[in-house]
Amino acid sequence: MNWRDLNVSACGKYHERDGQPAYSGRFDEVLKFHVPGLAPVKCGDEAWHVGPDGNAAYSRRFIRTFGFYEGFATVQAQDGWHHIHPDGSDAYPERYDWCGNFQGERCTVRLQDGRYRHVRSDGSFAYPETWRYVGDYKDGFCVIQNDAGLCTHLDLNGKPLHGNWFTDLDVFHKGFARARDGDGWMHVDLRGAPAYAQRFAAVEPFYNGQARVERFDGGLEVINELGQHLVELRPARQSEFAALSGDMVGYWRTETIAAAVRLGVIEALPCTPGALAEKCGLSSDGAMRLLRALGELRLVERNAENWRLSVRGDFLLEGHPLTLADAALEYSGALGDLWSSLSEALKAHGDWRAPDIFGEVARDPARLQEHHRMLRSYARHDYALIPDALRLQGHERVVDAGGGFGTLAMNILSTYPDARMTVLDKPEVVEQARNSLGVVPGLNWLPGDLFEPWSIRADVVILARVLHDWDDGDAFKILAQARAVLSPGGQLFIIEMLMEKHGVSGALCDLHLLMATGGRERSKKAFERLLAEAGFSLIDVRQVAALPAVLCAEAI
Repeated sequence: MNWRDLNVSACGKYHERDGQPAYSGRFDEVLKFHVPGLAPVKCGDEAWHVGPDGNAAYSRRFIRTFGFYEGFATVQAQDGWHHIHPDGSDAYPERYDWCGNFQGERCTVRLQDGRYRHVRSDGSFAYPETWRYVGDYKDGFCVIQNDAGLCTHLDLNGKPLHGNWFTDLDVFHKGFARARDGDGWMHVDLRGAPAYAQRFAAVEPFYNGQARVERFDGGLEVINELGQHLVELRPARQSEFAALSGDMVGYWRTETIAAAVRLGVIEALPCTPGALAEKCGLSSDGAMRLLRALGELRLVERNAENWRLSVRGDFLLEGHPLTLADAALEYSGALGDLWSSLSEALKAHGDWRAPDIFGEVARDPARLQEHHRMLRSYARHDYALIPDALRLQGHERVVDAGGGFGTLAMNILSTYPDARMTVLDKPEVVEQARNSLGVVPGLNWLPGDLFEPWSIRADVVILARVLHDWDDGDAFKILAQARAVLSPGGQLFIIEMLMEKHGVSGALCDLHLLMATGGRERSKKAFERLLAEAGFSLIDVRQVAALPAVLCAEAI
């Protein structure tokens, strides 16, 4: 009997040919036959492989068995996962937490520590690194994911194919791979470069030079390899008119959230609308209307007559460790007001000048406290993984320049308790930080000016979201001061969001910086140029599972 003629029965308990059982035995579960003519079966707590006659191919028994690929089958045994030969013998002695199937003479395995890599058929590692996840090889390339959640392609030796990283990625098909960046899905070529400029909500692989894609408005169409529209398959499900109109009234959300904080509504919940009106001095109608609006923003939830904060709404509580209450008031007030001058700021020959926001904040003790409480929340959220990404020896003299109230510095000390940590910032900031935090073991404070010589020597300088507050001229001056306190070989870490080479993600934040400080977000190439001019060499860019990246430079 030819095993290629056999199929799994409708009940999934045996194999059949032309609707007739191929053998008399019955199992709890069977899978289809694979070369060399064996099929996985399971009965009770035992699993093995059978031939076309239903007889066992070997005497061993496993917890689970899977089909043969390239001569090897994945099995789960009592001592772990591994691969076997058709005669049931082990392909290698190692055991894993999980195994995939061999594709292109490589197989995905998960180690006992939860990390992934590829192995060869003899069980040896295909390359030395381990990754957060790895996929199957196809046509000599695979997709891997790093600890920051970003993906790239590797060759059979574990070397990067193009070095470009994406939010999500697929293997190559017909010379193109599906890829997603901060703006959406697209296709990339073997160089990791986008095949076209557009982004979509979803894309399918190219088939004979064409692919079906879904637009962000819900419409479906077919495009060619240049991204050109060929056929409309489904009209838009969302009106772009309505979407644009919604974007134009984004300030509705800002002002609603700020009003809820300013009126004390956030702190008053949970309660009924009537109780809320009484607690916060609102009209009964006003309380209900505000609660409904907060509900639309998914900040509150209704349970019968009671309204309570959602998980998202909890971030507006003043006592939350990541409170955004201060941010709500800042964006509704001083920071939001700055945007009214955007048109002037963008003109080629206007008289607009960037505000001195840091001076304004420093001169107002109450706002200084609120502003840095806002920055502390962002730092706590975004900087948790930064200390490990620095990969310090642990005993260095570290200067956190522009370090505010020391949130990042204290995170670093918790990871490297023997480091000698100094926070450099404006005298007004340092004074309030000292008053707020008291004595923090291992943490020193240095009042100063980022643009004037720093009265300190360091092995490491950190600039966390500092350079983006300044134009290139001022950013260079700060870098020059950082270079002056470092000896050749000293380390500089710049923590910033990087503008993507082929995308537009982060562009609104870039405009915010222009209006608030006169600064800008930058690309990797822009940082490389600035660093070189200031006497640094960019060594590495380390992505973390958060918005910012860590640019690692060395003093020349």
